[in-house]
Amino acid sequence: MSRHPVPSAEELAGLDDEELERLTVEWRARASRGAKQAYGVAHALEVELRQRIRISRAQQLPPPVSAARRWWKFWQTSPTSGATTST
Repeated sequence: MSRHPVPSAEELAGLDDEELERLTVEWRARASRGAKQAYGVAHALEVELRQRIRISRAQQLPPPVSAARRWWKFWQTSPTSGATTST
């Protein structure tokens, strides 16, 4: 029985996104058919693919507009006025 080594970080970094996605689908199919040695390879490929997707989506997000107010200052008016309600 041949054992497929899990790809290293350098090998994964050398793959372009399309090739990585193709290999991920291929190795996950092998693992789902019962090839036990394919589970580690499929997992490593899926982790790399998810990380790349997460990074690319995070880069598309707009920068935050303003700092969020602290939850314990909910009784204050807007942060720019500086006025607080008194009891």
